[in-house]
Amino acid sequence: MSIVLRSCLFAAAQILITPPYSIVTLCTFPLPALTRYRIIRGWARLMLVLIERICGIRYRVFGAEHIPSRPCVVLSKHQSAWETIAFQAIFPPQVQVIKRELLWIPFFGWGLAMMSPIAIDRASGVRALKQMIEQGKDRLERGFCVIVFPEGTRMPPGARGKYHTGGAAIAVHAGAPVVPVAHNAGECWRRHAFLKCPGTITVSIGHAIDSRGMKAEALTRQAEDWIESEMPRLDRPDGHA
Repeated sequence: MSIVLRSCLFAAAQILITPPYSIVTLCTFPLPALTRYRIIRGWARLMLVLIERICGIRYRVFGAEHIPSRPCVVLSKHQSAWETIAFQAIFPPQVQVIKRELLWIPFFGWGLAMMSPIAIDRASGVRALKQMIEQGKDRLERGFCVIVFPEGTRMPPGARGKYHTGGAAIAVHAGAPVVPVAHNAGECWRRHAFLKCPGTITVSIGHAIDSRGMKAEALTRQAEDWIESEMPRLDRPDGHA
């Protein structure tokens, strides 16, 4: 089956499944946040099955044992939409820091709003950072991990964006560990691309970094150094050095 046909079939499946699932999502509103999350993430798990069976995209995870037993802040490379879906299967209950415009997308945005995200206005500068810290600490206290893509936007394979300190600032203020994550999802699912290429995505999870006594800048730099040094290793057969 051609890549074009695979991609068209996956898009059609998304269109058919997402609207009715969003109605189910809205019905979870009266439930506790964690219960609501566990129901809603069923959409992500279903999408992962379709991504594998229709598009031929599989994934493997190294370092899952490094995920702490308590809520943490995940600082991850950002290359595609794939990781925003797959992380819901890889990591414990979580919220993601997103741009608030995503909540305006019909059906998809409605479901996203029910998952207690930290939706920020990127143009608001210091106010957005304050919101991230306050709401991030609140989500951690409520038992959620916080997923942050410190580059702020999806980067193509081989590219490196500026790492922002907001995610690390959440961890520092909450005393939560930081977990760095490298992956090569962009090799199969490129940003802004309709076509999705078959292959195996590698996700590498680093050792948790203790944020206590650290500055957000130093914590960000430590996570960035690990992520960027790990990226060239992901295409090796064993997935790491």
